[in-house]
Amino acid sequence: MRSSPLVMIWATSLLLSGVLAGMPTALAQHASIYLAGPLGFSEGGREFQDGLVRQLSELGYHVIDPFKLTDESKIQAVASLPSSEARREAWKKLDMEIAKRNQYAIDSCDGILAILDGTDVDSGTAAEIGYAFARRKRILGYRGDFRLSSDNEGTAVNLQVEYFIRASGGDIVFSRSNIPDALSRMFSSKN
Repeated sequence: MRSSPLVMIWATSLLLSGVLAGMPTALAQHASIYLAGPLGFSEGGREFQDGLVRQLSELGYHVIDPFKLTDESKIQAVASLPSSEARREAWKKLDMEIAKRNQYAIDSCDGILAILDGTDVDSGTAAEIGYAFARRKRILGYRGDFRLSSDNEGTAVNLQVEYFIRASGGDIVFSRSNIPDALSRMFSSKN
């Protein structure tokens, strides 16, 4: 059975508005999210991060994974240099390239999803949160770690990190299953 053009337009508008297929919002079709966090440094972390990227991509978000922005062969080339002095100098140069690439990625994204796990928020993640806040990006924090990580009972993480997240129009969620709805709310709310 073939649908009429009006039915197709109606169904498409429902899909884009999120009524069909569980899409959080039409914005998910186009919103880009920078994934800040230390997960790419470990094998288990990469597996979790790759699953999160897949989940968000299936919802229509364009996910910018900073660990995929630098060619792995560049990192391997530096790591395999024979002398520590040569490695140190090569790392200085590559580190600045990586940081600049991450800056451009944050500048170009619509929002940040920051992984806040650990006994303290990763220092690079905290820096990315602060930079994103200064660039007026919305930030969603995810903390699936049950350990305490706050300055006091009033916050879930470092008070300055939490302030930047909430003041950006974002929130902190404590279950991976809550990320899609929280992103939808974050992108649909007015700042």
